Amino acid sequence: MCRVVDLQQAVLAKNDACAHTLREDLAARGTALVNLLSSPGSGKTALLERELTLARSRKIPVAALTADLATENDAVRLARSEVPVKQVLTDGLCHLEAEMLGGHLHGWLPADTRLLFIENVGNLVCPASYDLGETLRVVLASVTEGEDKPLKYPTAFGLAHLVVVTKTDIADAVAFDEAEFRANVERINPGVEVVLTSARGGTGEGALLDRALAARDGAPVHIPVMTRKSHHVHDVEDGRPYEAGDAPDGEHTHAPREHGGHPHPTGSDTVASSRS
Repeated sequence: MCRVVDLQQAVLAKNDACAHTLREDLAARGTALVNLLSSPGSGKTALLERELTLARSRKIPVAALTADLATENDAVRLARSEVPVKQVLTDGLCHLEAEMLGGHLHGWLPADTRLLFIENVGNLVCPASYDLGETLRVVLASVTEGEDKPLKYPTAFGLAHLVVVTKTDIADAVAFDEAEFRANVERINPGVEVVLTSARGGTGEGALLDRALAARDGAPVHIPVMTRKSHHVHDVEDGRPYEAGDAPDGEHTHAPREHGGHPHPTGSDTVASSRS
């Protein structure tokens, strides 16, 4: 007799336990974790660099950890803000996990850090399922990605505490329909705030930093209707809820450490750190 084991739920349960411990540890030291998720090329790094630079000018102790499959390019860019920055190379892993993150923070994160920004791997699928112990989960989308992005990636947008639109300085050039985008976000995640930004033009400068500080200081954070355990959103055509493993337009779920049939590596890291 064979016993069927839901590998994905088992691994996610372990991750949830690690995330709970990490969240408590960070809270005890007065640090709030901000988890940034987006597609590749959304402008996440450019926006984060500006926010880190602003935090430094305000004398707010912040740090950033950025994850990529390869290269230290993002850490080099973020280090220009002159705050502590660490690069994690995942060696093919498509997301960060709480246990991995905790290992990279140990012995590195400055004791006085009030905000820790995590620039997750550029991917709106895999990272959405993993709690990292965050106080604030932020999903970013650029105006070039299309107004239907929230409908295509409902888990990522449905679990967000805050949605940030980037590259608004070119919104007219790409005929971005802000009203339609907002309506689609509202359909997936009712009540979540949508913030417009432009790292190049300065629109919305400080908005991410201000929201993160407020959350760190105990301000109410939006509670999504969706939960990571249900992964339910309503089908655009007939109202049928999507189940895990039955997500729309290419979104998928997978046994977390069996992606591609190979065990996921734990990731290596390099550090690009500077401090005034």
